[in-house]
Amino acid sequence: MAVTQQEIENRLWDAADELRVAMPEAQYSSVVFPLMFWKYLSDTWEHTHQTFLKENEDLDLSPEEADEVEYSNYQTFKIPFIFPGTVAERRASWSSILATVAQHGLGQRVRASLQAIESANPDKFSRLFGSMTWTSETVLPGEVLASVMRAMDRTPKMHEGNMSHDVLGGAYEYLLKRFSDGSGTRAGQFFTPREVVELIIELLDPKNHESVYDPTCGSGGMLIAAANFLKAHGGRGYTLSLNGQEAVTDTAGVARMNLFMHNLTEFKVEVGDTLRDPRFKKPDGSVKQFDVIVANPPYSMKWKPWTNDPRAIGGVAPQSSADWAFVQHMIASMDSKKGRAGVVLPHGVLFRGGQEAAIRKRVLDDDLLEAVIGLPANLFYSTTIPTCVLVFRTPGTKAPGRQDGVLFIDASTRFTKAKNRHVLTDADITDIVTAYHSGSDGNGGDGLSARFVPTTEIVANGYDLNIGRYIKQAAAEQEDLGTLIDAYNIARAEREKTEQRMLAVLSAAGIEGFDE
Repeated sequence: MAVTQQEIENRLWDAADELRVAMPEAQYSSVVFPLMFWKYLSDTWEHTHQTFLKENEDLDLSPEEADEVEYSNYQTFKIPFIFPGTVAERRASWSSILATVAQHGLGQRVRASLQAIESANPDKFSRLFGSMTWTSETVLPGEVLASVMRAMDRTPKMHEGNMSHDVLGGAYEYLLKRFSDGSGTRAGQFFTPREVVELIIELLDPKNHESVYDPTCGSGGMLIAAANFLKAHGGRGYTLSLNGQEAVTDTAGVARMNLFMHNLTEFKVEVGDTLRDPRFKKPDGSVKQFDVIVANPPYSMKWKPWTNDPRAIGGVAPQSSADWAFVQHMIASMDSKKGRAGVVLPHGVLFRGGQEAAIRKRVLDDDLLEAVIGLPANLFYSTTIPTCVLVFRTPGTKAPGRQDGVLFIDASTRFTKAKNRHVLTDADITDIVTAYHSGSDGNGGDGLSARFVPTTEIVANGYDLNIGRYIKQAAAEQEDLGTLIDAYNIARAEREKTEQRMLAVLSAAGIEGFDE
């Protein structure tokens, strides 16, 4: 009997819910995903092992010969033994450890099993399971871990003979979303709402055999969406080279497990700070280039600015906000012949002055920016402010009708209210993508407006990219509260800085009392 999506999702959530007595929901993912993937690997290994035994039962093989035949012709990864040569020796599989859940030291055995699997499969599973701090008795009591494992064991067997990778990957994504819905702003660290991901991927239109790169990949959703998009449009998603970098070790592990669950094996996920230590490089030390670059980086993140970095075209982003630094990195990562990039950022990147304005000027002068798409407020788990998608193309690769200008699309009123946030519907995404591809000016109906603006007009406006400046209807219909707040905060900071300088000059001149 086929396993339904609903069934596996319900059982997995029941297992996650056992953690409620030990930790906040925001931390569930660090426990549930490693356990879920371990069970998936174990169920797959054991299913294949039974097939091997059945098909070779008539052969008189020694243990060594059997092992060689099984791993040469059947298994694609190893599940070794833990504590070999001791009375505690046992296979590092889910079922083997599950049989010991009532015994003391469960967390230690789980940790040893996951580490053994990583060590036995360094090319596939190195650092896959993250830090595993939850295996400590002081973090997660053994009896709670046992309850989680018992509940998860009620989930149907997770192997291809029992459920498809579509079901398995869907269940993983269900948990990602469920954890995000319940964990507030922390969710933004690893999960971008699916509809926003799908929008960016559709705009960039990946093709067979192309390379896709996400410099802040979180749980890997954008990489998976690229493969799913290609498959849905008659292409071969498995031909994509998928690459991501993530600063948080545990989140990078979540991404790797997510990709495996979706049956995507041609990927590379590295750990590190992309701005300070980009891990994808050419032999000469410059950043590696890709066909498609996608990202939802942390917004307005404080960072240590570059001192001498070739990525810093137009200048260096200010310490107070790394937004444009991420854009510069993505531009440097675009393939010279067909590279294109899509990134979600706050509206402040469109109009903020100082160093950001200088970078914006260079990007526009080089005709790298193809489109600015205004999205509704409250789409994300990490912020309620309205955001925008910026689309870039490598120099000289814009279509003739898109050269020397920027396409502006206002979709700020296109959303449906959901429980905790707004969402874009399939119709919203389709209309935005249609407006992007057509590039025609005018009102697209139902609150969607578009206009292609020549670079000369943008230059005349001081390289300001504020959408309301170019699509007047949007400005008239809806004041962009998030943008206004952003602009107010910047102006207030500048005023306070000016006041401090004035007070210092007055104080030096012996004039006091102005700051009372």
